[in-house]
Amino acid sequence: MRNRVIIGGQWGDEGKGKIVDALSRDVDWVLRYQGGANAGHTIHIGPEKHVLHLIPSGILHPGVRCLLGCGMVVDPWSLRDEIIGLEERGFQVRDRLRVAAGAALLMPYHTRLDELREAKLSRHSIGTTGRGIGPAYLDKVQRTGLRMGDLLLATDRLERKVIDKVLSANEALGAMYGAEPLPARVLAEELVVLAQSLAPLVVDAHTALAGVRAGRESALFEGAQGTMLDIDHGTYPYVTSSNTTVGGALTGTGLPPAALGEIHGVFKAYCTRVGNGPFPSELLGEAGDRLREAGGEFGATTGRARRCGWFDAVAARYSVDINGMTGVMITKLDVLDTQESVPVAVAYDLDGEQFDVYPTVGEVLPRCRPIYREFPGWRESLSDCRALADLPPAARAYLAFLEEVLGTRIVGVSVGRDRSQMIWTPDGVTG
Repeated sequence: MRNRVIIGGQWGDEGKGKIVDALSRDVDWVLRYQGGANAGHTIHIGPEKHVLHLIPSGILHPGVRCLLGCGMVVDPWSLRDEIIGLEERGFQVRDRLRVAAGAALLMPYHTRLDELREAKLSRHSIGTTGRGIGPAYLDKVQRTGLRMGDLLLATDRLERKVIDKVLSANEALGAMYGAEPLPARVLAEELVVLAQSLAPLVVDAHTALAGVRAGRESALFEGAQGTMLDIDHGTYPYVTSSNTTVGGALTGTGLPPAALGEIHGVFKAYCTRVGNGPFPSELLGEAGDRLREAGGEFGATTGRARRCGWFDAVAARYSVDINGMTGVMITKLDVLDTQESVPVAVAYDLDGEQFDVYPTVGEVLPRCRPIYREFPGWRESLSDCRALADLPPAARAYLAFLEEVLGTRIVGVSVGRDRSQMIWTPDGVTG
């Protein structure tokens, strides 16, 4: 098989975990390349629900190896807990999971700084998950942070290094927020203990992925968050701190462009967003509440209610374009089963002028009002559909329009939570 990159096409929470799980059965590697424990990928297998935050979704398939790439920020406490949780459910993890030595370490002081900063910003806050992601990436680009490779140091050197970092962080916590200091020696001792179990997983990613680079082994790249949250190309400043777009797959793994193969975007059949920031097609009030309840739109990581709205074709085309998507997958089509009509935002109105090109200037998007085209609903359950021909005509017409407006093939459609509830359409829905 060709390698695939799986990228969120909207504001995250598009159902990438299910898609990666469905596609990773026959690959050699599943590679996470950015983000940290702020991601929440949920996979339903029969009656069982698995929520993963750091470990790639491919870990649920025996024999598949998984790597946390150097573009990630890794909370070692969270990683340990996630490994233990999976092992308690009967999954073999340690012999198949690897972590790039260059991945940044996310420490408790990063989480504390994140929480205090958001609280200070109050109503002007970005709406982060409070998991310390931004401060950890800040330390990375300042070249002052710890990395997973530090877990391979001798105990005394690791202890000294951690104590120095915590003491420096305590100075910042006190000066900026008047916060109580964190226990430097305790955290150093805890990390030494964590290193004993996590150090065997730490690898030189360049060497570990030699087979992928040479074409002997296959890889599935698992993105976190979504295109519109990219630090460079998203709705800045209401974004995450990493590159969620296709470039992140390269810098976050160290693999060359030729290794990417297919680039597949994942889009919900409608839109959601967590946190603050502009969201042109957002549904407020009772309509938004109904869509949220129907889709179970509550964050896997934080439990926060997601903001809901109709499919935004303007933003989606932008996402397809900047990632060079060779195909897209539509998830949660079944959530729209009860809708009498299904609107799609096909253009924006800005101060009386209509346009259909996504604005990249931050001050413009909040002033945009969506212009909708409505499609009839199908008013029947899609949960048992397993082929395109099983879908009612109205559902097929909706998908056909999305394929047309996105300008690339729809290669898969999810019609339920379970990994089996997929319709694969490699030739597209109109091909």
